[in-house]
Order: sequence, then structure tokens, then C-alpha cells
Amino acid sequence: MLEEEVRGVNGKAFADPWDRNAMDPRQKWVLERTLEYRRKGPYRARTSDEIAAMLERYFDHLGYKDARIENVRRMSGGASKEQFIFDFAHAGKPESEKLVLRMDPPEGISQSCRGREAQLQNAMIGTLPVAPIRHVDADAEILDQAGSILEFVSGVTEPTTSGAKGVSGMGTRFDDIAPKLAPQFVDAFVKTHGLDWRSKDLSLFARPREGTTDAGLWELNFWSGLYWNAIVEPVPIITLCERWLRENIPVCDKVGVVHGDLRIGNFMFEEPSGQFTAILDWELGHLGDYHEDIAWTIQRLFGYLDDKGQFLVSGFLPREEFLEKYQRLSGNAIDPAKLRWYEILNAYKCAVMDLGQAMRVAEGHTNHQENVMTWLGSAGGVFLEQISNMIREEL
Repeated sequence: MLEEEVRGVNGKAFADPWDRNAMDPRQKWVLERTLEYRRKGPYRARTSDEIAAMLERYFDHLGYKDARIENVRRMSGGASKEQFIFDFAHAGKPESEKLVLRMDPPEGISQSCRGREAQLQNAMIGTLPVAPIRHVDADAEILDQAGSILEFVSGVTEPTTSGAKGVSGMGTRFDDIAPKLAPQFVDAFVKTHGLDWRSKDLSLFARPREGTTDAGLWELNFWSGLYWNAIVEPVPIITLCERWLRENIPVCDKVGVVHGDLRIGNFMFEEPSGQFTAILDWELGHLGDYHEDIAWTIQRLFGYLDDKGQFLVSGFLPREEFLEKYQRLSGNAIDPAKLRWYEILNAYKCAVMDLGQAMRVAEGHTNHQENVMTWLGSAGGVFLEQISNMIREEL
């Protein structure tokens, strides 16, 4: 129960919308750790040999005999996580297997907890295709950086014939394979939000109270905290947006799992069947309002206009068709006012990542993707325009 509350309508307790300490305790820990990481100074890339030696020490600590790490290679992408693929063998299993090391850099465009990600990802096993987590060192007690080790899952995030050169999940065309992917895409939202999370080990997650504004306030406070801790140069529209969000926080009637980045680009599938093999990047997952995930994926950033000029959500379905299918299959009603609040919150989050965290990271040289961070800083204006337009429509 939050320490400071004010009474709301119908006698329900609502947290003070300006109480910046109202958030999931583990998210508050992430904010504090971000400042600690920042003080460690500029990022230094480790060689493949250094990564192999670190992994050998880690597996030795876990009790594996004659652990052997080979063929370490850096994986592309990942503005918030540093990832390596490697072959692993040991005395008990001499035949090597591919595993993935997913580590926190000193800073990224977003900050998260490897332990929470692992708990949520493992909770989804049997419900959705995910890469099982083998080991977690959420507090960097053994590894040099907080990290997790996952099983390798094959697949692609966009058709190999597309010839796309842009960022994965942004403006990807699926053409003939879209009808195979679209039903699985909608199903992923339905199953994520329908998970019986109370029966799972989610001990690193706090539960916002249903019938209150906790869900929205906790998320807003986390991203606001990330922004004010990272700020390089104040951006008035971001400050205005935060005020509007605090003055209009919606009530969450149904608490469930929120992925936080559920969009195409975070789905792997095999070709030519189109079968999903893994849903990726659960790092921003939390307990909250399903409207947040829906508002995230319908952003224009993640879709494109078809040949008729119609916007397709993640390149699959028109917005209204996507919303209709989701509501019918999930039983969750979409409240237009709540959806709009989360659309503005998500634009705010993107602005925080681009004009707050990315700029701070680029200035401090604390990430392996420094050029990407610099580019993201220049892209922040897109979200400022979205914020301005959406808030103007609400006035």
C-alpha cells in the first residue's frame, strides 16, 4: 500500500498524481542503479576472448565441470542490451549447444532488470513461444555486467526477401506472408494479457491496485524519473506532456501482464511457414493496463501505408480491424479515452528515450551503439510533434 494517498471518487484510494515515489520498487531500484552505472565511465568493448573467459568463470561458479566456451560472436542490434552468441559444452554434455548472453551495457535507451525479464519470459513458457532462460545474474554478482543466458532460437524478424535495410520492426512490408503472421500477431496480445500471472513466479513485480490510477502513475513515474535523471537539455514539450499525463491518469480496472514492446520486430518466425518461433524483448514487461500494449503497437512508427494509403498496424491489419479482433478474442473492451492516454504516454516514453536517455548516453559514451544513440537524439522531434498534436486534440 502506498504511504501517501488522497481519496478519489466512490471512496476509492488514489495515489497523489505528483507523488514521484509511487512506483514498483524494483523499477525504483533500476533508476538508482542507472545512476550508479553511469558513474563507471565510458563503455569499453570486450573482445571475444574476454567474453569467453567471463563465461567460463561464470559456469565454473555454477558447478559445471570442464566448461568450454567457443565461437563467441557479437549479435547485431540492441540499443539497450549487449548480446553475444556462443557455443557451450561441459563434461556432463560434451556436445556443444548454442546459447545467447544478454547483458546490460552501462546505459541504454531504456533501463530494465534482467531478473524481471527472466521471470516474465519463463512465466510465458507453454503459453507463447519464447526463448527459455537458463541462468540469470540480475545484480552482476558473478558476471561483469548484469545479464542472462538464454537458449538460442532460430528465425527471422522480417522476410529475407524484403531487402529491408532499416531498423527491424519499423515500416516492414510482409506482403504474401502477412496472412500467415497476422493471426499469430493478434493472438500474442490476447495470450499475454490473458496470462494467469497470479499462478506464476513474478516475485520481482509489484501489483498495482485494480480500480485505481496506480498502473498509469507507476509507469509515468518510472519514465519521468529516467528523463529527469538523464536530461542534457530541457525540452518544454516533454515537461508539458508530463503535466498533462499527471492531470489525466486513467483508472485501471483489470491488472494483467503488459509486454511493453509488443510489436513486429520483436517476433521471430520461420520461413516459409510463417510460424512464430519466439517473442522477444520482455525487458520492459510489468503488471499494468492492457491499453498500454495496444497503444504501443498502433503507433505509426511500427506500421506503414499500403498501396491504397491505408495504415496497417505493424504491417498487418488496419487499426480498426486490429482493435476489433483483439476485443473479440480477448474479451477486453478498448476504452477510447484510456487508449488515447496511453498513446500519449507511449509518445512521451519515446521522447524520453530519444531526447533524454539517448542523448545522455551519447554524451557520456556509455553504450556499445553510440552512433545509434546519436541518431536517436535527432529523431526525437517526431515524437514531440505527436505529443503536441495529440494533446491539442484533447484540449
